[in-house]
Amino acid sequence: MKAIEVSNLVKVYSGGIPAIDGLTFSVEAGEIYGLIGPNGAGKTTTLRIIATLIKPTSGSVRVLGFDVVEHAESVRGLISYLPEEAGVYGNLTGYEYLRFVAEVYAKSEDEARSMIEEALDISGLGSRIRDRVKSYSKGMQRRLQVARTLMVKPRVAILDEPTSGLDVYHAHYIRGCIRRYVDEYGLTVLISSHNMLEIEYLCDRILLIHKGRGIDEGPPRLLKEKYSSSNMEEVFLKAVGLA
Repeated sequence: MKAIEVSNLVKVYSGGIPAIDGLTFSVEAGEIYGLIGPNGAGKTTTLRIIATLIKPTSGSVRVLGFDVVEHAESVRGLISYLPEEAGVYGNLTGYEYLRFVAEVYAKSEDEARSMIEEALDISGLGSRIRDRVKSYSKGMQRRLQVARTLMVKPRVAILDEPTSGLDVYHAHYIRGCIRRYVDEYGLTVLISSHNMLEIEYLCDRILLIHKGRGIDEGPPRLLKEKYSSSNMEEVFLKAVGLA
């Protein structure tokens, strides 16, 4: 069974211009699969549909066999979604926020405690975890949100710009955490990022998206060979005819 199956996906907003125009791809279980494309390409809309936040105009999406429209509740129990602009509860401390999330997901006190310990390690916030979230920088808030997303050990993690706002050191660290969770827990990850280095480093396969359509797909190494390019930026520009 595929972890994610997207077939002929279309999403048209008001005005009649499709944000997604017949997109088809699939993600294997235990794979890190990346979406590359400029702003407005349809990446975030695709992730939101898979996360059951919005409904498609047509086409189908399945997560571990469950249709995201007909079985939305089942899908929500299998995924963890990190939006690009994730909200935080500013008046809670970082620890209180993680505790709140753990109590929602954990089936026992021991499991909740284990989740929080994992999140503390991922976030790397140290003593600042006891401070109110509204006092955090954007990067600190992002690290807290990534920790919240991974600590529940979902079957499928959907990450929209996971290292947005992070410095080089913490971005590298978070990428390592994502890879570790895949290797240790068999997590499946669908990731969207403007950081081509990040996508190339993390992803087993990549889908190039332009104007709501899939342009090409494959492992980063093979795509670079196919387009005689040294990096994924060049691959994308050549694939859409801009270089």
